[in-house]
Amino acid sequence: MSVHLHALLTLCLTFIQGACMFSSNHWGDWNDSQLQPTIQKLMKGYNRYLRPNFNEGPVEIGMSLDIASIDAISEINMDYTATIFLRQRWRDSRLVFPGNESVSVDGRLVSLLWIPDTFIPDSKRSFLHDVTVENRLIRIFSNGTVLYALRITATIACNMDLTKYPMDRQVCTLQLESWGYNLQDVVFYWTRGNDSVKGLDILRLAQYSVESYYTTVSEAVYETGQYPKLVLHFALRRNVLFFILETYVPSVLLVVLSWVSFWISQSSVPARTCIGVTTVLTMTTLMMGARTSLPNANCFIKAIDVYLGICFTFIFGALLEYACAHFYTMQHQTLEDLHRELLRDFNESNGNGSIPIVSSTRPNLSVEIGSTAEEPTEQSANSDTRNNADLKKEKASEQSCGLSSVKDASRRAASVFIVENPHNIDRHARTAFPTAFLFVNILYWLYYLFL
Repeated sequence: MSVHLHALLTLCLTFIQGACMFSSNHWGDWNDSQLQPTIQKLMKGYNRYLRPNFNEGPVEIGMSLDIASIDAISEINMDYTATIFLRQRWRDSRLVFPGNESVSVDGRLVSLLWIPDTFIPDSKRSFLHDVTVENRLIRIFSNGTVLYALRITATIACNMDLTKYPMDRQVCTLQLESWGYNLQDVVFYWTRGNDSVKGLDILRLAQYSVESYYTTVSEAVYETGQYPKLVLHFALRRNVLFFILETYVPSVLLVVLSWVSFWISQSSVPARTCIGVTTVLTMTTLMMGARTSLPNANCFIKAIDVYLGICFTFIFGALLEYACAHFYTMQHQTLEDLHRELLRDFNESNGNGSIPIVSSTRPNLSVEIGSTAEEPTEQSANSDTRNNADLKKEKASEQSCGLSSVKDASRRAASVFIVENPHNIDRHARTAFPTAFLFVNILYWLYYLFL
């Protein structure tokens, strides 16, 4: 039994050893013939500090972008934050190997290769994603073409014109330049023109919609020379519906609420004053809230500021209208009380046989006409004295003629501002205020939407 077991084990070990030798020889021959050249052979004699085509002409570097997301657009800081996939292609003759295959190497081997020094000039902050490893891609093709891809999140400056906010249209840019290599060393180009940029068509933003985009090729001129530059231009149109519901509609309703006081009796002073003051304070709060998310620069008079200013003017005007109406009502009531008092005094004076006469220019002077006449002899005795007094009065009247004419003109001017019926002020305001507000709204929307 032990002899048979020993023979079986010997046979199995012999078979396993033969199979291992066959497998080793087979895969060894395949590696030697198919996996050439290796990374070590490509890197042999390679100098990563020298660009391709050194002393032979500039390196042509093709660019393409995928816009993964635009995370935030800030009007206060005038910038936007975007996550992009940047792909760069160039040809390095030192990396040519036979065959039609491509080799994808670990991104950490980027330190062994020459790569372009591309940067974003308008970037405020940026970083390369590194979860779970650095998001890099290096692919080498048999003809020496190198594909280098990165995943970057950057906060990029965008100069904004907020004069038509929130009906504004902003044009932002994404620029790519070479930091150290000028136009004699490298040349940038978009690999497929406008089609080199992907992802903008399907972006969904909170306040904006991408209206259009296009790419350009230019050059950056600095003191140290001329450098290649690629620019992506994209236009953002703000969605105004949110602001209509958030700001414009409440402002219009507050203006309409201030008109309610025109239908309230002028004698209801607390009610009309409460409506006026409440609408003014509410409008002030709404104006302050609309400015919290905007820059405080004085150079921008925004469209929303103009509209809120118009609404505040109409609300404050409604409050002033009641002040004027109440003033004229009290003035009219005072005149009626004075008229009734004069009539009462007149009726009382008829019973005593004398009529008090009140002059507007000399209020302290009163003349009492008695019921019995004086003696004719007394009148004749004082006739000479009266004649002398009349001559003096004529001279004084000639001197004061100019002064009296000025007083008459001032009385006529003051009579223009006297309202016979103060209730007509509210009656006219019910028509004038809505008509003026509608006219101003038409001008406002025509200017900011179509000009």
